Amino acid sequence: MTAQLQTAARQWPVARGDVIAPQPFKVYTQRDLERIAPLAAMSEEARFEMKVVSTVLPFRVNQYVIDELIDWNDTPADPIFQLTFPQRGMLTEGHYEWIAELYRRDADKAEIDAAVQEIRLELNPHPADQMEMNMPRDEVGERLDGMQHKYRETVLFFPSQGQTCHSYCTFCFRWAQFVGDKALRIAASEAQRLHAYLRKQPAVTDLLFTGGDPMVMKTKHLAGYLEPLLTPEFGHIQTIRIGTKALSFWPHRFLGADDADELVRLLERMVKAGKHVALMAHYNHWRELETPAARAAIRRIRDTGAVIRGQGPLIAHINDNPAVWARLWQTQVRLGIVPYYMFVERDTGARHYFEVPLARAWEIYREAMQQVSGLARTARGPSMSASPGKVEIQGVTEIGGEKVFVLRFIQGRNPDWVQRPFFARYDPEATWLNHLRPAFGEEKWFWEEEYEALREDRLAVAA
Repeated sequence: MTAQLQTAARQWPVARGDVIAPQPFKVYTQRDLERIAPLAAMSEEARFEMKVVSTVLPFRVNQYVIDELIDWNDTPADPIFQLTFPQRGMLTEGHYEWIAELYRRDADKAEIDAAVQEIRLELNPHPADQMEMNMPRDEVGERLDGMQHKYRETVLFFPSQGQTCHSYCTFCFRWAQFVGDKALRIAASEAQRLHAYLRKQPAVTDLLFTGGDPMVMKTKHLAGYLEPLLTPEFGHIQTIRIGTKALSFWPHRFLGADDADELVRLLERMVKAGKHVALMAHYNHWRELETPAARAAIRRIRDTGAVIRGQGPLIAHINDNPAVWARLWQTQVRLGIVPYYMFVERDTGARHYFEVPLARAWEIYREAMQQVSGLARTARGPSMSASPGKVEIQGVTEIGGEKVFVLRFIQGRNPDWVQRPFFARYDPEATWLNHLRPAFGEEKWFWEEEYEALREDRLAVAA
């Protein structure tokens, strides 16, 4: 087949008489900042600030995001620009000036690297005890790197080939995966270890491939992890989830990529074999759903029988507005995506720049829900993925003269905690679970003593 015919064969129809032509994947990192054409219109100071911030926090963006998603007439306020390009406020003033001064006096690389390492360790690179409490162990007590097993039914797997992304989100709670420090990275390359662990875990029904983004992998590598799960010995694995931002940042992965057709056939095989296949698509703004390529990719995935569920955090500068969420959920429903979660920005990285008070987060969720139909009200939240579990803010009310947050576990380290309501004193400034205190004069949460015992046991094993 000629090169021209191969290209034509990979074109994916959008509508009658229309096609999405294949595009080359072109990516930029910190060393390429000066090559990103639209940045030339910005001041030298703004470009220097980006260089400083991207020395500490990972930066990666591709041409599709630059050309299709960012409104360059509205920078720096544009939400997708904030989502992908570093801003000075993402570092504290002290951290920013430390690195900026090193650049101003032409410090050597070793001195800059040492300062960066010290700053990163102050940014809580692995929140919610991920490294200490979530990683399972084999029968001889060896830690199984690249896996997390926090909740009884669900195992997370971090394939080593999927530990990058087509572009990086500036707020990413897994930013430590991308900074080149192996000590901070969670990843595994051995499919056999994953399969061996799952064979001995009959209570596990759900397997989540995460990262990074597993959709940066070649299909043949992804198939190596997935296809063995179709055998009878893995009948207890009912659901295969794949966490991805590719539908937003590189929808051509499902359209004109060299192995896009293989990927589609893999998803079809998984569905036909009786697995529930769910793409856990990360969306932060409705604009990510508006391009022809994004919509064509969504249709192609849905044609396989796989389900797309939309999730993402509530974040300042990007989507802290109920109208944005209402439009996002309405658009998702129209395109056949199931709204799934609104998360609270995690306590890591540039959290001071992105976090929204819990009281405001609940107001945004409530006001957005009031604007949508029941089909969009499948989105749960605002949810904090804290160490004890996923804690949902159900509302703010007054009980016995005390203003309180109403909370519940959507998931918990102990399944018995799930769906049990509990109450926190109202605090308009609180942004995370550890900022809250029990209401009604209680000394501890109903789950706290058990959680502390669990944590003590796990940390003792980890030591």
